[in-house]
Amino acid sequence: MKIKNLQPKKLFISLALSALFFTFFPAKIVGQDVVDKTVATVGDGLGSPELITYSDLLWQLALEPGVSIRPPSSDDLNRALQTLTDQRLFALEAKRVPRTEPSEEEVNAEIKLVLAKFPSIAEFEERLRTVGFDSVKDENFELIMANRVKIKRYLDFRFRAFVVITPEDEAKYYRETYTRDFRRLNPTRLLPKLDEVRTQINQILTEKKIAGDIENFLEDAKNRTEITILSEV
Repeated sequence: MKIKNLQPKKLFISLALSALFFTFFPAKIVGQDVVDKTVATVGDGLGSPELITYSDLLWQLALEPGVSIRPPSSDDLNRALQTLTDQRLFALEAKRVPRTEPSEEEVNAEIKLVLAKFPSIAEFEERLRTVGFDSVKDENFELIMANRVKIKRYLDFRFRAFVVITPEDEAKYYRETYTRDFRRLNPTRLLPKLDEVRTQINQILTEKKIAGDIENFLEDAKNRTEITILSEV
């Protein structure tokens, strides 16, 4: 992975040469107007790099229950930067697999998944207003949700569709892991038979396989891309 961290002089030159490429605009944060900025770019040399702005980081943190955005901590901002970097890597790959735009129903379903993490819609919308959105019906917020749907579609296409869990895999997990964990957590209960928990085990193994494949994909993708840090957070 090529990671560049531009010094102030080089950063100024880079931004000056790319005046039409980087966008700056006011972002409402805790009652203040701050200048938005491009924090990082993620590119594979085949097209326009994916941008990550300071607002992107705030928007990401607003979707995470219990994370302070008044103001955000450096640790949380850097964690959000890592999350968004991974998402941009997926976005670059997803562009190579043309698919239809997400439907309104898909976007609304994604919004509902996010809302379910918060005590109320009012509390969540208050967080959204803090980082510059009007409500869950804000066009820019819906665009972010649509992009999340696109990435999920790509992950399903790229990873989930090709997972194969055999009966032998299920039996091995049942013997070596499920039985041990069940008896430890439920010492007085009768151990279920394999066929009674086969679906559950298949789901566990499927998600473990997908997680491993995604981790390998990201490691490989980072070796093929250039991530440029333009501004420390």
